[in-house]
Amino acid sequence: MAQLFEQSKKVIEVHLANTSIRAISGSMVAYEGAVQFKSAGFGGGDGVLAGMKRRATGEKLSLMECGGQGRVFLAVNGQYVSVVNLNNETLQVESQQLLAFAGNLRTDVRFAGVRGASSGQGLFTTTVSGQGQVALLSAGGPLIHLEVSPQFPLVVDPDAFVAARGNLNQSFVTDVSWRSVMGHDGGEAFSLRWDGQGVVSIQPAER
Repeated sequence: MAQLFEQSKKVIEVHLANTSIRAISGSMVAYEGAVQFKSAGFGGGDGVLAGMKRRATGEKLSLMECGGQGRVFLAVNGQYVSVVNLNNETLQVESQQLLAFAGNLRTDVRFAGVRGASSGQGLFTTTVSGQGQVALLSAGGPLIHLEVSPQFPLVVDPDAFVAARGNLNQSFVTDVSWRSVMGHDGGEAFSLRWDGQGVVSIQPAER
């Protein structure tokens, strides 16, 4: 299986040994060795149905496949990078925060509800399921991983949300009076609430 490493705070290093990964189109900044690049096709390599769902929902995920023998370096607009290991788990992630994934993983689109009246951000999110590694992007700094437990539910600004995994239930908080205090009078109509057991990852900057 190909391996993903955090080469620096803003660059992912991929090790290929006659293996392949999928990554956001245009994210390759350098490579060495016998590496081939091609479009992952309609649906990002997950089939025509996945492509139709993405087009219908507006959850955009344009992927390329990198395969062969060598090293590939990935980055997007100076954003910070993090690698998450999945062991037969499902990761829910905003598609624009997904950089690359390696292993026996499959992507899909999940309806997440109406998050925002002003931007419509996050009506649908991407899920990555199976066993392997996922490289994520974050703006403003490295990802912040917050534990959620039954005793301590978590409320998150939808523009700061990046990913979530575990036995979690998502709901919406309509009391957004805190946004006006923080200067977000024209912002989202909802906040995200997470209950259960798991981890929610946020970025220290809004989209």
